[in-house]
Amino acid sequence: MLVTDNLSDTLKKLKITAVDRTEDSLEGCLDCLLQALAQNNMETSEKIQASGILQLFASLLTPQSSFKAKVANIIAEVAKNEFMRIPCVDAGLISPLVQLLNSKDQEVLLQTGRALGNICYDSHEGRSAVDQAGGAQIVIDRLRSLCSITDPANEKLLTVFCGMLMNYSNENDSLQAQLINMGVIPTLVKLLGIHCQNAALTEMCLVAFGNLAELESSKEQFASTNIAEELVKLFKKQIEHDKREMIFEVLAPLAENDAIKLQLVEAGLVECLLEIVQQKVDSDKEDDITELKTGSDLMVLLLLGDESMQKLFEGGKGSVFQRVLSWIPSNNHQLQLAGALAIANFARNDGNCIHMVDNGIVEKLMDLLDRHVEDGNVTVQHAALSALRNLAIPVINKAKMLSAGVTETVLKFLKSEMPPVQFKLLGTLRMLIDAQAEAAEQLGKNVKLVERLVEWCEAKDHAGVMGESNRLLSALIRHSKSKDVIKTIVQSGGIKHLVTMATSEHVIMQNEALVALALIAALELGTAEKDLESAKLVQILHRLLADERSAPEIKYNSMVLICALMGSESLHKEVQDLAFLDVVSKLRSHENKSVAQQASLTEQRLTVES
Repeated sequence: MLVTDNLSDTLKKLKITAVDRTEDSLEGCLDCLLQALAQNNMETSEKIQASGILQLFASLLTPQSSFKAKVANIIAEVAKNEFMRIPCVDAGLISPLVQLLNSKDQEVLLQTGRALGNICYDSHEGRSAVDQAGGAQIVIDRLRSLCSITDPANEKLLTVFCGMLMNYSNENDSLQAQLINMGVIPTLVKLLGIHCQNAALTEMCLVAFGNLAELESSKEQFASTNIAEELVKLFKKQIEHDKREMIFEVLAPLAENDAIKLQLVEAGLVECLLEIVQQKVDSDKEDDITELKTGSDLMVLLLLGDESMQKLFEGGKGSVFQRVLSWIPSNNHQLQLAGALAIANFARNDGNCIHMVDNGIVEKLMDLLDRHVEDGNVTVQHAALSALRNLAIPVINKAKMLSAGVTETVLKFLKSEMPPVQFKLLGTLRMLIDAQAEAAEQLGKNVKLVERLVEWCEAKDHAGVMGESNRLLSALIRHSKSKDVIKTIVQSGGIKHLVTMATSEHVIMQNEALVALALIAALELGTAEKDLESAKLVQILHRLLADERSAPEIKYNSMVLICALMGSESLHKEVQDLAFLDVVSKLRSHENKSVAQQASLTEQRLTVES
């Protein structure tokens, strides 16, 4: 009870003495308040607010006042309560506090930094007031000028200032952008370098980096500092999981920038990550599993940059590349996944792909997929198929991969119900049969495959799977030019999908469909006739030719297809019933030479046949 009685007296006394300025009695009152706040911060703060004393504090914060540090300390304490932050702003305390940031006195600076930091915490009004008073720039300037002093008291002050900037800008993009424009990033990186022995300050810098790195505009600034080197240096020193996790949280957003990826590789981050993987791979402790995942994910992220990836590939001789390869046969799903994703990332240019296929990567990936056929891990399936798809891009690799039996392995996943796996499976097969007639024919006669493709062509919920299924159907015909393949596709009900594909919004898909349909009309028109009719092909071709927006190659291939359809009586009649001559004769004057020529030929054909 004693404190509360005293407190009321103190507050009354303070009102009088703050006006009269009786030094000793004023100091006693302030000490009494600090004591009361230490015993019960919330209750004391409520009393302070009720007494109206906050307004008087502004006059005690002038540079001349001998109590400014104590008053700032009291404000810092009361502003720990959310309900006191707006009253502090309303009492006009921000501007005098910001002025005190120019003080030479360390204690004044410390308490002022605390006060402003607490007022800004989660308070829009507090931040606005500090912004209007220009507080951020002064704090950044102070950080710069005090940066090199390493005594404990100064490090404590630097930590408070960093914390204040964090509270000021946390989760506020425009204030974070303001700090970046004021040059806070190089200053904080320098701080981290000089004070890496100080845990509290280091931690504060990391939190700051984590917040700022989320902003796109920060990446260029970070790239012009030696942050990569500092973070890797710090990372190597950390033993505790939590500290490493904090550094990871900064590294991940920074590593999205290609320039920083390369800097991190050059600073030796990859070696650290490989070491983590080696240490944690057999552990079943929660923290170790998390760290293994974070480390291997980050490794894959570094490989997304062209330069950083090529540097680590080192012509396929690189130790990093070799280590990553060894992840694929491991028993750890996370490592299998990271290994397959890494290979997919290394396989981003023909040179790397050719080297990898010649060095037995395909067999490793096939073994991995075989381990995941029954109740497999979907992410691993997806990653391994992605890698195979990329490896199949160079022409020289296709035959090698086909003879290694890749299609047989891939077809084991036909029964998958997971769209991402279906999508990659389709893409891999399409890459493999490109200009490979024999393989295209073999797959095109595989009834199970063709029936599944026709089913996926109707996967309305998964545009990617739908598009890839259509493209593979068309590719089977285009690359095999085989009557048997066409018959299989007709029997499985695939024709209507190829006709629909001709109306796709993607020119490349329209074109692939029209070429496949022209082959069908040339090789097996009798078999496909009914399906082409019921899919309204002739009407669609009329629309494509009449539409001014159709690309030249679409118009050209549509006319080739019209000519090919004339061999069927019923389709021929449909062509006659729609005024094709009008549309075609207009195209004779088309600016594209091939289209104009084909229009003349088609016109002759239509005239002769009519």
